[in-house]
Amino acid sequence: MKIFKYLIIMTTSGLFTQQVIAQEITNPKGLYDPRPHGYSHVATVPANSVLVFVAGQAGTDQEGKLSEDFRTQVQYSFKNLAIALQSKELTLLNIAKLTTLVVDYDAAKHQILIEEGKKIWPDEQFPVNTLIPVSRLALDGMQIEIDATAVK
Repeated sequence: MKIFKYLIIMTTSGLFTQQVIAQEITNPKGLYDPRPHGYSHVATVPANSVLVFVAGQAGTDQEGKLSEDFRTQVQYSFKNLAIALQSKELTLLNIAKLTTLVVDYDAAKHQILIEEGKKIWPDEQFPVNTLIPVSRLALDGMQIEIDATAVK
């Protein structure tokens, strides 16, 4: 099944145009449907695209403080990714690939990741995502780190 993402742009003349965002997200027949788990199987990026790589973003606020709450850290990780992408005139919808590192991963944390992902991608056109359970991350109390590859 092919899924394309669209962005509506208002031109200076006030007319609306449609432009396809560069990546194509697919979930091929023969593989299980990963969308209930908050990701897709394949992202294809055209050769003329610009790739933007964002380093792993922790669940810290602007001062670098971490909440003890996993959901709050997930929300801040996505907020920080959004800020980084905005600096390149992109949004979270431009992400083709995520890598998610989670300390002490379990089913409850998995559910939180799905719920928070659905807030960003409500149509379930999720980017490709590799989730890696880890025993520790760079900072004490850090429970999640997410890096992204976005397409311009």
